[in-house]
Amino acid sequence: MKTIQVEPLTTERFLPFGRYASMIEPKGNSLGDPPIQFFGDMLQVDLGGNETLPSFGVCRCSPRELIIDQAEHHNRTCEVMLPIDQDVWVQLAPANAGAAPDFEKFRVFLVPKGTLLSLRPGVWHHAPFTIGKTPANVLIQLPERTYINDAICYTFSETERIQVNP
Repeated sequence: MKTIQVEPLTTERFLPFGRYASMIEPKGNSLGDPPIQFFGDMLQVDLGGNETLPSFGVCRCSPRELIIDQAEHHNRTCEVMLPIDQDVWVQLAPANAGAAPDFEKFRVFLVPKGTLLSLRPGVWHHAPFTIGKTPANVLIQLPERTYINDAICYTFSETERIQVNP
């Protein structure tokens, strides 16, 4: 089984997969001064047109073995993830034209809670791994019903599975 190391999240490393912004430690231009500041337009998300409603849900990730054995992607939209209550590890592989992810290109990032991720269309991903012994709640934003009409899923064979090394 292949093993990969968890990486810190940086703009350069994450760029092939999308963009991110800390919602807890906002940076950049703001309107107003303390005690009230507004940090607008921190991250844009392409929902693939305006015919669907942006929908929000929560993925509750319970502790599990640190093995990547499933992946999914969406062809027509970005997916937004925001770890709400604790840091998580997120596994990603670049978009490709195949029916399976490129197993050699998977990477795993440490994503601090409160960090908003926007995954590009086609980027292979799955539910984050929780760090520690309690479930992590991750806010998910997709166009309505994407999980039904634009989710391409892949289950790894025994030989394709990847061990995550924290």
